[in-house]
Amino acid sequence: MAAEIESSIKRERWGSRIGVIFAVMGSAIGLGNFLRFPGLAAKYGGGHFMIPYIVAFLLLGLPIAWAEWATGRMGGKRGFSSSPGIFYALWKNPGSPFLGILGLMIPIGIYMYYVYVESWCLYYAISYLTGTMPGHGSSPEAFANFFSNYVGASEHGIVFKDGPGTALMMMLACFALNFVIIYRGLNKGIEFVSKYAIPILFICAIGVLIRVLTLGSPMPDHPEQNVMNGLGFMWNPDLPLTESLQNTEMWLAATGQIFFSLSVGFGIIITYASYVHDDEDVVLSGTTSAAGNVFAEVALGGMITIPAAFIFLGTNFETGTFGLGFVTLPNVFANMQFGHVVGFLWFFLLFIAAVTSSLSMLQPAIAFLEEGLGLGRRASVTILGMITLMGSMLVVFFSAGFQALDLMDFWIGNVFIYIMATIIIIFFGWGVGLQQGMQEAHHGALISIPRIFQFVMKYIAPVYLIVVFTLWFTDNIGGYWDLMQDPEKGEAARYTVGFIVILGIFLSLLVFAAMRRWHRVNPQK
Repeated sequence: MAAEIESSIKRERWGSRIGVIFAVMGSAIGLGNFLRFPGLAAKYGGGHFMIPYIVAFLLLGLPIAWAEWATGRMGGKRGFSSSPGIFYALWKNPGSPFLGILGLMIPIGIYMYYVYVESWCLYYAISYLTGTMPGHGSSPEAFANFFSNYVGASEHGIVFKDGPGTALMMMLACFALNFVIIYRGLNKGIEFVSKYAIPILFICAIGVLIRVLTLGSPMPDHPEQNVMNGLGFMWNPDLPLTESLQNTEMWLAATGQIFFSLSVGFGIIITYASYVHDDEDVVLSGTTSAAGNVFAEVALGGMITIPAAFIFLGTNFETGTFGLGFVTLPNVFANMQFGHVVGFLWFFLLFIAAVTSSLSMLQPAIAFLEEGLGLGRRASVTILGMITLMGSMLVVFFSAGFQALDLMDFWIGNVFIYIMATIIIIFFGWGVGLQQGMQEAHHGALISIPRIFQFVMKYIAPVYLIVVFTLWFTDNIGGYWDLMQDPEKGEAARYTVGFIVILGIFLSLLVFAAMRRWHRVNPQK
């Protein structure tokens, strides 16, 4: 018999279906949709990149999302909302909660550096509003220097020199904002903010898109740099289809983008799904939120950034996430009529997307501290705030070349996500059992998961994940291992990896304490 736990903490529920859909969309829609996806699509031939992207969406994204929605609601029925608690409730194994540690570590770890990037978006939005950004006629180097000087990309600890700098103060402001909202709870905090933030985000994005699509040919000396050719540069591949599809790097990039796009494998959806009502249509909710995210990524992100950059800069611009977002696009806005307005809307929508994503990263740990250790909201928020603030300060201090940020993103935002996604899909298909999992998913559902996807969830997705992860990891681990040994850059790398290890040990101890508490309540486990 599955475990249930009594708690003095009143369980929260989503107030409405639209509330949970917007909250999950808010979790998924972030900087990766508007910056990372366009850069990858342009790099790998646009239209050809969409083939592995769609394959990964169908074979991994949707199946894992459905599995997380169903697993989360099953756990919620038994009084659990965190990954360790849900694994404990659904699998009769004394050590099952330890499978869920990554479901805590991933969102906590990503938040530590994501909130810093969130603060960049806010600062840029304010800079456009107040007119302090480099303006028309500025050289491309001016925008690169503006960004580098602000974030301290040239020297470790420069943000802390001569007292707290603007970047640190903005980060602390965003940090405080997120925790004030999360303290208000699920309904008054996350759901309330998401119900307003997501429509505002789409309105801003559509406004920017309309401006980009009406640019025409604004460069008289380069009439070929127009909207249609900008879209062509984004989507028309240079290489033959067969040659593009043989590029394993493209397949790995598309798979990684799907994880970031849908927030699968983060441990977030499984927590959010635990708060839905017992008869909620989780299949429809999962499909709707996934579709909304893909629309934001492909139809909005894919048609704004790269075409706009091509129109004003031709093919000579940065396509990396930070370079595209904080160097290339400000240069574009400076050359655009009403560019200061478009720039403000752009970075404001990025800030909104970052806030809703950040909130989702905090909730799994809050849920665990409440149900696992019996803590109240205030104590849970305080403890999580202290833990995440230490990690964020590490990222801000080791700012040269974004070394700490990059390392944390590699291990927590990539390696751990692949592992967690594999655990979830195998647990759903083989641990819970596909038949029981499908019954749970279809309970109260208006639509059914096609049978072919049931086969995919049990057999194809786990194999696909393991193969892709193995190829990706072996291709990337060498560079990060060499970084650890580098006499100049190794110190920051070792401190960062050491912090990740300590965080993992600390969370393991907390899970062990929670497990003992649950065993006292359910001695049969």
